[in-house]
Amino acid sequence: MAIRRGYELTAAETTDPPLRRVVTVATGWVVLAAGALVLGVATRAFWAVAVGVGASIVVAAIVAGGRVSTVVVIAVLGGCGVVRADAAWKDLRPDRLGPFSGWATVVDDPRPAGAATNVVVELDGERFELWVRGRVRQLRARSWQGGDRVVVVGRRVALDHERQRRVASRHVVGELDAKWLGDQRAGGALARSSNRVRDLVARGAATLGDEQGTLTRGLVIGDDRDQPPEMIERFRESGLSHLTAVSGQNVAYLLAAAGPLLRRRRPLARWLVTLGLIAWFAVVTRAEPSILRAGTMAALSATAFLLGRPRQPVRLLALAVIGLVLVDPLLVWSVGFWLSVGATAGVTAVGPWLATRLVALGPLALPAGITIGAQVGVAIPSVVVFGRLSVIGTLANLVAVPVAGIVMLYGLPACLVGGAVPAVAPIVMAPVGVGVWWIDAVATVGAAAQPGPPWSWLGWIVLAAVVVMLARANRGISHDHRSR
Repeated sequence: MAIRRGYELTAAETTDPPLRRVVTVATGWVVLAAGALVLGVATRAFWAVAVGVGASIVVAAIVAGGRVSTVVVIAVLGGCGVVRADAAWKDLRPDRLGPFSGWATVVDDPRPAGAATNVVVELDGERFELWVRGRVRQLRARSWQGGDRVVVVGRRVALDHERQRRVASRHVVGELDAKWLGDQRAGGALARSSNRVRDLVARGAATLGDEQGTLTRGLVIGDDRDQPPEMIERFRESGLSHLTAVSGQNVAYLLAAAGPLLRRRRPLARWLVTLGLIAWFAVVTRAEPSILRAGTMAALSATAFLLGRPRQPVRLLALAVIGLVLVDPLLVWSVGFWLSVGATAGVTAVGPWLATRLVALGPLALPAGITIGAQVGVAIPSVVVFGRLSVIGTLANLVAVPVAGIVMLYGLPACLVGGAVPAVAPIVMAPVGVGVWWIDAVATVGAAAQPGPPWSWLGWIVLAAVVVMLARANRGISHDHRSR
């Protein structure tokens, strides 16, 4: 049921919500506060705070109920953004450079990068980027997992300005030029448990073969390290690359699978177990920006449910952005974070609004509205960073996402069972194989059908025209219905 400032909306108000209500009433001032904070972090300039305060004053004059205290909160958050961002960038200056010999902690799983393997390691509390070259050394490095401890001998060197900005969101302060790689030890209890889960998933997914196995791992736990370049490219071209990045959909399915367990608990115990599941899943999926956003929103939703507070999605998104950016301002420089936030904003704000105007599509109205909303939400970062926005992605997502949801829901327990009991793996993994085959086939066809520029932009113009025509047709139907 829709919520407005803590109160329930009437049925008449929820049947056809205008965009103005979604933006100004449902989200309230939290969106402005998040915007001021992000603007302050991104620019590290107090003029950005003035812009945020000015915008809040204008909205306060338009929207009934605007209060001076709210403007003050927005100004304070904007100022905090400037201060936190300045401190975060100063922390990227390495305290120690020069020779190093000793134990290093592997921060994330090694990633193949062309003819080398890229690893982020932590030395004396600071993160360094390690590039491993040579076949034998790479085989050793690729056996490492997040949280492992390894002996390294090398030299710590500073990064140039451009490269530092590129890796800033990962909190990397320099590069480790390794001369020798030595012993390896497993990490702490939490790292060992998460790595065991990832190993089970990998063994279960391997039953499906190399390509389908790597795609399964991407869908289930966001592990896309071993996907071949051709697969990565066709998923990008078809607008389906988001499926291999763990997001709110994965978290939602995890909590849905745990539903029978959670429903038997008292409210406080249910809340604690929910937070524990979210935190555990974040560790298993290596706390990527998208899972941080999704996990924080899920935790806020669970907390709001416990306290009997409104759980409007866009409001939760804005609160999640505020909390995450205050804790880690460098997230603002993560492309994955912006794609996740943008897609969620499009799905929760634009999608439902479009769906009410596309009723001529019948049962496809909501899926089409949500899909187009997500595409709108990621338009700016997709075009700026990748130089493209898949026009075929709207249709591809309508066909692939429902199947991907089934794979995500069933795939995790199936991979765990298949990895733990190899004898039953072919049986329990068979449905996953069918689903993964379908998703990959949709990506292949979508990539082949995706037109290049300028035809892709023409396709978006045509799509926008179709949406406008359907909205006008719906308005005419609604007008005739009211006149009767």
